[in-house]
Amino acid sequence: MKRMSDVFSFARFLAVLVKEFIQMRRDRVTFGMMIGIPVMQLLLFGYAIDTDPHNLPTLVEMNDEAVVVRALTAAMDTSDYFDFIGISTSETESAEALQDGTAQVVLTVPEGFERDMIRGLHPQILLTVDASDPVAAAGAIGAINGVVETAIEQSLTGPHASSASSQAPFDVVIHRAYNPAQETSINIVPGLLAIILSMTMILITAVAIVRESEKGTMESLIATPVTAAEVMLGKILPYVFVGYVQTVVFLVAARVLFSVPFSGSFGAFFVGFNLYIIVNLAIGFLVSTVAQNQLQAMQLSFFTILPTVLLSGFMFPFAAMPVWAQTLGTAIPATHFLRLVRKVMLKGAGFQEVLPNMGAIVVILLVVIVIALKRYRQTLD
Repeated sequence: MKRMSDVFSFARFLAVLVKEFIQMRRDRVTFGMMIGIPVMQLLLFGYAIDTDPHNLPTLVEMNDEAVVVRALTAAMDTSDYFDFIGISTSETESAEALQDGTAQVVLTVPEGFERDMIRGLHPQILLTVDASDPVAAAGAIGAINGVVETAIEQSLTGPHASSASSQAPFDVVIHRAYNPAQETSINIVPGLLAIILSMTMILITAVAIVRESEKGTMESLIATPVTAAEVMLGKILPYVFVGYVQTVVFLVAARVLFSVPFSGSFGAFFVGFNLYIIVNLAIGFLVSTVAQNQLQAMQLSFFTILPTVLLSGFMFPFAAMPVWAQTLGTAIPATHFLRLVRKVMLKGAGFQEVLPNMGAIVVILLVVIVIALKRYRQTLD
């Protein structure tokens, strides 16, 4: 008959328990991830995420400076949904501002607006909203009715009182640019390319390099006269091919399955996604210099995905985030690649419109390379 101590020994259990706590203390990266990810989720979802965007950059194409128009723009400016950034002098300038992302809303007032309103001709004001992000557009469109009512109450007095009635003396026509049907897939699917490439490029590179260190092949490589830059380039460039395959599959699926247009310059897209692939591979190389094993490499790679998804504008409108969250988001490569992809695919943009986005990715790439090479040299020491 077995004794109780043969079935379960508290002393043996305690020894194993203490051993696991010691191992956990030694594995600081894993322990930090266990604490860091919940804290990051709490802070980001609690403070940074807002599905009701405010202060959308707005241009006014003013062809008639009527009293009611001034009241309308003043009411829009105080509504928190619109932030007037200037006056547009032509339809072409307005279209360019919407295309390159300088403005998300354009208010167009036609010539002879006040005259036609006084005559009872019921003129129209055009509100053009960048609907490539349907969530951001919905907030502006939903707020305009209340803004119009406020403008009418404030302006239709005195000589304009005859224009006041139960019905507004003018109409606001809404034009949803780049996504008239407000289909969510038109916005989400192009953004998925940024998330997919970021997730796979960082993870594959980090795990592959750490795996070589665990097998001892990295030590053999270090013993050779290769430099840190040569190792870095040699390790990350093969995975560029993987990114090419993913991108081709994505573009075909986006067009065939979701009818997502590709109306811009393929050359601008080609240069942009190559830069984006390289910067993510460089981040993966940087992660490999921090991780001590493959598990840590995977954990750190996933740790980079959370801010990429939440702060880049992929799931939640970038304009709705507080200033500190937008500052953090600006340091994330996916933020700029998302804008680049949506400009090219949805807005028909070319090199000129996406150059600022490319420049931001290049700056981030240079910073990551400098840090990664410094970290790699420290591992050699």
